[in-house]
Parts: sequence; structure tokens; C-alpha cells
Amino acid sequence: MMNDGELQGRPVAVLGAGIEGRDLARFLSARGARVTVFDTRQAPAIAGAVIELDALGAETRLGPIDAAAADGFDALYVSQSVLLQREPFVLRMQALGRPVSSMLREFLRRWPGPVCGITGSSGKTTTTSLVASAFSAAGRPHILGGNIGAGLLAQLDAGTPESWAVLEISHTQLQLLEHGPEVAAITNVTPNHLDQFRWEEYVALKRQLVQNQPANACAILNASDTVSLTFRNEIAGRCVWFNAPMAADDCFYLDGETLIARRGGRDTAFLGRAEVPLRGAHNVENVLCAAATATACGIPLETVAAAVRRFQPVAHRLEVAGSAGGVTYVNDSIATSPERTLAGMRSFDGPLILLLGGRDKNLPLQELVREANARARAVILFGEAARLLANAFAEHSDEGPRTAVVRVTTLAEAVAAAQRRALPGDVVLLSPACTSFDAYPNFERRGEEFRRLAGALAGQTVQKDGAPSPR
Repeated sequence: MMNDGELQGRPVAVLGAGIEGRDLARFLSARGARVTVFDTRQAPAIAGAVIELDALGAETRLGPIDAAAADGFDALYVSQSVLLQREPFVLRMQALGRPVSSMLREFLRRWPGPVCGITGSSGKTTTTSLVASAFSAAGRPHILGGNIGAGLLAQLDAGTPESWAVLEISHTQLQLLEHGPEVAAITNVTPNHLDQFRWEEYVALKRQLVQNQPANACAILNASDTVSLTFRNEIAGRCVWFNAPMAADDCFYLDGETLIARRGGRDTAFLGRAEVPLRGAHNVENVLCAAATATACGIPLETVAAAVRRFQPVAHRLEVAGSAGGVTYVNDSIATSPERTLAGMRSFDGPLILLLGGRDKNLPLQELVREANARARAVILFGEAARLLANAFAEHSDEGPRTAVVRVTTLAEAVAAAQRRALPGDVVLLSPACTSFDAYPNFERRGEEFRRLAGALAGQTVQKDGAPSPR
């Protein structure tokens, strides 16, 4: 890739006008590059981004992207939404022998301090947030960013040799990773994003985080995850496990109601399960991963425990959005895969009204159907995937569906349908098992809409539909 001094006056392209694209545009423009930002969306959908890019002096081209336009650029910088193996513009640049890079790649080339990188099929945002909270509790200099909603290149000025970069890293951000970080954590690797990659390709992307780490680095792996276990042979440095006891290695695990750290053959109890302020067994796993990761970065175990006790749940992850008529409305919009939805459902003991829908990711649905039949009073299907989900309930339910299955079009209609069926004590759970991209630009917008809808229910009275109890 080009060094900073080589960018002056050079025409460069950026694909995507989101957080990463704008971060790249600011960085490249400040170094004198002639920046053109491409985005498939139209101006009304990204009006604020267009105004910001115009102020930078960058050109913005919206709508369908012509691969032939690549001929006019000396380098390309991609946002994480760009699939390198599919995008014609990228393929054309590669055919021309011109460099392709990304926000994460450019950041890692320049960051002067150590890096803690966290990825996984689920749990990575909560785990990353927990690790960052431990750094804050310890008063250790660090930045937080990556896939967690903050641009990285704008934070380079905060870098010193002592400052850590605590990064959540998505599978697509791993496409251009050149080497692993000083501390690398993988929460789990389970089927996800199979609409974008074959399973083998997806696993290979996750594996890249622990490949080519420095010799003195540390990798944090899930001892209960069959795919993560296979990564052990890729690790040049030290390995720390979480989620199960390991006789020969350091590990963090749950023993009954106590979270244990085993280090150097010595066990230390550092938290009671009841002290974890997050709902669900999957969040206990996230805390174990975060504790292993933060201590590998040099944070004292007692400081990590204190940070966990004070931790506030991350938005859109089993977040209580409101209550009305004795019914609790819970926003789990982050659940964009059946596995995440299963974890969300298993976090509640009482009856559920489950809201599923959005855009399908070509993931298995059998276990989700079985669990919903056993636990949900009703399932409300919405969005682009509603027909596919309805077919899955018809196909995978023994002797026909055992819970009420209702199809609607929009999230607003789904909330209204749920309100009509819910009884006092029920939880209406938005845990969609699908992406938001049929109707919303991201899961956050979908969650914000659910919050608004749930908040508007107070004081309303509705005629209740029939609400059979789950078997």
C-alpha cells in the first residue's frame, strides 16, 4: 500500500460511505489524496454522509458501481461491507495490480502500541466492551474501535507505545488482515454469514486472527467450541482457554456458581455467577472470555471482576425496551443468526412471544423451530424472510406447528400482533435470527424502531387474540 507521503495528489477510491468509508476519506484527504467515494445507496439515504464528504473535498458517486471506473484510480480502500471475492470493482483493481486496503489494515500499519483483537460468530461486541471497561477501571491508556461503531484512523493521534488498541473485528474486516495482534480472542466459530461465504471460507477468516501473531503473543480460545479447538496448532505463542477447565493450560471457567481463573496451575475464584449483570449463559461465557483477554493484556484479575460488576449491558442485546400491561418488551436486535436467537430465548424462563424476521442468511433453522415450539406462546414473522421462516415451521415442527405462527409484513405490525397475544408476565422478544437489511441499514436502526414501538404501548388497550400456551 501507499505510505502517507505517496498519497499527495493521487486519485484513490473508497467503497462505502458508512463509518469506515468516511474515516478513510478523512484520513486520505488529510494526506492530500484525491478521494472519490462510491456507495450503492442514493443521496436521501445518506444525506449526512454526502454533506460530510463534500466538506472534505471528496467526490461522491452514488448508485450502481461501474467496475470500469477502477481504471482511473491508483489505489482502493474498502469498507467491511465489501466482499472482496464478489465485488467487480475490487476484482478489476486486483487485475490491474493496484493495491487494495481497508480502515483496519491502514490503522494496524500505523498504530504504535499493542493491539487486542476480538472476533467471533457471536458475543464479540459484549466481550470487547467488557475488556475496554476493564482497561478503564485499571486506568490504562487505550482506544476502542473496529466493528464497534468507532472509526480507527481518526484515533491514531491518541497512539503511544504504551497505549492499547482494543478492537472488535468482524469476519469481513479480517479479509485483509496481514498479521495477528499481540492478544487475539475468538469467542466462538459457528455457522454464520453463509449467504456471503462458504463455511470453509468463513472458518478460514476467523482463523486469520490467531495466525501470524508475534512469537510472544497470546491467543484466547473457547475450549467448548469444536472449531476453535482446531486453531490451537496455528498459535505460535501462548494459549489461554475459557469456558471449560483444561488440565495443562491456563483457563477461565464456571464451576457451579463461581467463575474460576486457573493460572500457573492455581485456581482463583474471581466472581460469583449472580454478580454477572448480564442475562443468559452465553453472557457468562462472554465474561469468561473477557476476563481471560483482559488479564492477558496485563489487567489485574480483581480489577476485571470489579469492572464486570459495574458493567452496563450494550444496547440492542437483551435490552429491556419497555413494559405495558404486565408484558416486558426486550430488544435483542443484534441476534442476526438462529444461534443468537436461541441464546436469547434461553435467557428467559417464562413464556415468550418471539419476533423473527428480516433478511435470511442461509443458516440452519431446525433447532430454532424446535426451541420456539417448546418455549414460545406465539411466533410473529415479519419482513423479507417471513415466508421462508413460515415454511421452516411447517417443515420442521413434529406433527405440525405447536405454537401459533403469525405472518405480518413490517416490524410495527409484528409488535402490534405480539401485543394482541401477550398475557401479563410474558416477554415479547425481538430476536430476529436474520439481518435487518431488507428494511433497515443495520440492526441498531431496527432496535431503535422496536424501542420506539414498545415505548408507545403504555396506556393502550387492545382486543386480545387467542393465545395458546406452549406445550
